Amino acid sequence: MREIERISIIGMGALGILYGDFFGRALGWDKVAFLVDGERFERYQGRQVSCNGRPCPFRVLNGDAPVSQAEKTAPAGALTEGSSAALSGDSEGKPADLLIFAVKATALDDAVALAAKGHVGEDTIILSVLNGISSEEIIGRSLGREHVLTCVAQGMDAVKLGNDLEYSHIGQICLGIRPEEREKAPMLEAVTALFDRIGLPYTREKDVLARLWGKWMLNVGVNQTVMVTEGTYGTVQKPGPARDMMTAAMGEVLALAKREGISVTEKDLADYVALIDSLDPKGMPSMRQDGLLKRPSEVELFAGTVVRRARAAGIPVPVNEELYRRIQEMEAAYKE
Repeated sequence: MREIERISIIGMGALGILYGDFFGRALGWDKVAFLVDGERFERYQGRQVSCNGRPCPFRVLNGDAPVSQAEKTAPAGALTEGSSAALSGDSEGKPADLLIFAVKATALDDAVALAAKGHVGEDTIILSVLNGISSEEIIGRSLGREHVLTCVAQGMDAVKLGNDLEYSHIGQICLGIRPEEREKAPMLEAVTALFDRIGLPYTREKDVLARLWGKWMLNVGVNQTVMVTEGTYGTVQKPGPARDMMTAAMGEVLALAKREGISVTEKDLADYVALIDSLDPKGMPSMRQDGLLKRPSEVELFAGTVVRRARAAGIPVPVNEELYRRIQEMEAAYKE
C-alpha cells in the first residue's frame, strides 16, 4: 500500500472543515480537496471559510464535471474553483488516496453517488466519520467493501456557525479492522502512518465494532432525548424523566448489541453516561441543533436503525419506538 498523499472530503460541515483544515495545514492545501456536485460547486464560488479564525483556502472540485476541465484558482481564504481533474492536484484526474465521508446521514446516498463517478480508484481508502453503525455498509455496497475501513470520530467540540468553525478539542479517530477483514491490515497501516506523520490523534481499536456500537449507543440516548425534550445536555444530567429516557434508550441498544454478539457492556454504558455528565450543561448535540434550524435529523441512523434491527432480532425497544415516533412528528410539523 503506497503512502497517502492526496485526500478528498465529501461534506463541508463541522467535521469536514475541521479535518480539511488540519490536513491542509499539515500536507499543503494542494493535497486536499472537497468533492461536491455541480449545484453546490456553483453556490460555493467565492465563499469564505474559516477555522478558529484562520482562512481556509480550500479547493472545491466539481465531481460532476468532465475530468478534462482545467482547474481554476481563487484568492487565499476563498473556496477554489475546480473540477474532478484537480482531484490529484494535477491534470490527470486521478482518484484520491484517501476519501473521507463527512456528510449528514440524510445526504449519504447522494454523496455515495457522487463518489461513484470515477472518484474511487483501485487503491483508494475510504473512511466515514458519520454517526451510527450503518454508513460503512451503505458506502461499501456501492463503492466496494474492500475500500472501507471502520472508524469512529469522537471527542471533538466543533461548532459551525455559517461558514466559520470553532473548536478547542480535535478529539480523535478510533479505527481498526473487523474480524472478517484481516486482509485490510495494509490499509490500516497506511492510514495510521499518515496520522503519525501529521500528528492527528487516533487510537487503533482491538475491537472496533464495540467502539462503533458504543458511540452509537451514546448518540441514540443523548441526541434523541435532548431533541424531544427541546433541552440541552443539562436536561439529561440531572435526575428525572429525561435522564431515565436517555439511559433506557441506551439500554435497549446494549440489549441489541448482546443479541448481535457485539462486546458492549454495562460498564461501557455507565462510562458514556459519565461522559455526558462531563459536558457543558448549556451545550447541545447536533441533532438538537438540527431541530432548532428545522432541518431533517439523523433519526433513521439512531432510533430508526434500533427499531428495524430489534424487530429482526425479536427484541422489544419501546423507548426507541417512542423516540422514533416523536421525532418524526416533530419533523413533520416543520413542513406545516
